[in-house]
Amino acid sequence: MLYQIARPASFSRSQSRNINSGVVIGLLLLVIAVNSASAQTYSREMDTPAKVSLSVKSRNGRVSVIASDDQKNKVTIEASSAGAVVDSTVVQAVAKGSSIVIEVSDRSDKDRIDMIVRIPSRSKVKVETEAGAVDVVGNVESAEVATNTGTIHADVPLEALKFSFRWTASKPRYMSDVELPEIKEKAAGVSTISGKLGEKEPKEEDSPKPERVQLDFVTQRGVVLLNVDPNMAPADLRERPLTEAARAIVRSGDSQLIDAIRKVSPKMFGDYAKTLPPHEKEPTLHRLSAPGQFVSKLSPQLLRFNASVTDRNGRAIGGMKESDFTVYENGVERQVTNVALTNEPFNLVLLLDVSGSVEERIDFIRKAARDFLKTASRQDSIAIISFRDDIQVISNFSTDRQLLSQKLEDIDAGGATSLYDALGYVLANTLKQLRGQRTAIVVLSDGDDNKSFLPFPAILEALTESGALVYPLYVPSGLIPEGSVPKPEITIDPLRTRYLTLTTRAHEEGKKLAEASGGVYYPIYRLEDLQRAYDDVVVQLRTAYTITYASNSVPSGNPRVRVRANRDGASVRLSPVVNVATP
Repeated sequence: MLYQIARPASFSRSQSRNINSGVVIGLLLLVIAVNSASAQTYSREMDTPAKVSLSVKSRNGRVSVIASDDQKNKVTIEASSAGAVVDSTVVQAVAKGSSIVIEVSDRSDKDRIDMIVRIPSRSKVKVETEAGAVDVVGNVESAEVATNTGTIHADVPLEALKFSFRWTASKPRYMSDVELPEIKEKAAGVSTISGKLGEKEPKEEDSPKPERVQLDFVTQRGVVLLNVDPNMAPADLRERPLTEAARAIVRSGDSQLIDAIRKVSPKMFGDYAKTLPPHEKEPTLHRLSAPGQFVSKLSPQLLRFNASVTDRNGRAIGGMKESDFTVYENGVERQVTNVALTNEPFNLVLLLDVSGSVEERIDFIRKAARDFLKTASRQDSIAIISFRDDIQVISNFSTDRQLLSQKLEDIDAGGATSLYDALGYVLANTLKQLRGQRTAIVVLSDGDDNKSFLPFPAILEALTESGALVYPLYVPSGLIPEGSVPKPEITIDPLRTRYLTLTTRAHEEGKKLAEASGGVYYPIYRLEDLQRAYDDVVVQLRTAYTITYASNSVPSGNPRVRVRANRDGASVRLSPVVNVATP
């Protein structure tokens, strides 16, 4: 059977830096398509002049306005709801000349109406909502948006932009792909950010002057995103000092992770970056070819990935050699140069969540960590890092289990949860010097991040380039018994355990982390599940063959790799491919 390495559905590094309207439009359409699969829908097309003035009122639904040159002399409305029927009585649209007014009837949150409105380029837009999110995409002439708590997301040309963002009942929460002026505090708790971008005179006399876009956003407590993919926005957008995890990532030189931190805290980032010398090494986690080397059939580069092999019953198959694997790169068979034996050691990072949700159960966390130390192979080198709102390096890599166990007493608990920053720190710092070696990360957490500088998609992107296996063991914090260390006489109310569950986001992200790396996700619903997960992780590690093959792809390419296991009934699970040093 053939098995293909799967890449996560996330932006590439260049896309993350250069969000464009085409990408955003595609995402919005995907959201509508997914929602419409089991939803009520309504659509309407209206003939209009070349430019229009659009006004939309919707209390709690999402409003996405897309301006494009393809939308000539017409306005198209697409509305959907997961609940009640959507028709012209609840989405009322009236056209008078170039003026289009759309009003959406108030409905409960479960019956809310989400809407995409396509309009001609250089039209004017006005949207009023309370809790609903608003997207303004494309070359509009102006956009006025007012919300209470809804997120306002704009993806517009920046060549000639005039903008005013105002928060009337909270500190500003915003994220921008470009640096914005300083916040101005006004009377009655009002804060503003305003200014201009571009609008320089063209260098050549016959060059047209760029068309101005004007944005006026007013919100009570909402978030403003300017030319930033909403999926790349972390939970906490307040300007704040960089943590040790964030500073280490900045020092690492990983350009995408650095850019994500810069956008959250531009001033703090700038102040810290000025204290650092210029980077002398490559600015990403990529391993580049040696100077002067070119990739060809005569001078191949070596690529490496991990593969776990099981039989029809899910049991690990051991003892496989180079001749037991056939590797295809972009449809062409490649030479397998090495298959690492299952008894070769791993470098393991045990990443422990000690945030406020488990502060009263810190002894349980220590016991859970010691149980893993006892379960892992004695030859594996283990580092222990805990995290809350920042990371704490409990121990660097060591095979001394007694020392590691003693170091667990140094854990400090309490505070917010910065899971993504902790993962970013491990990938960009702890594992960076171990490229080409067998590495894995075991995460013990409830999976809910609320304080990181880094967004989840950035972690997925960095993870696929690291070659590290990730094993998320996600434990609902309510499952951990009071009194810390669980004893035989301590039981959990069986009725209460029915309702102990991981959040949907944590569950989905845990699966994505495992799938992107080639690891396994373990949702823990009972305390006894934890030891079973430890046992299974060790089995997975011992059967995670490291396969090296000779590649003819360009060094910066993203090869499509498939593997045939030459054993009857064998199944293969693969990690991403990474570059290794060429001999």
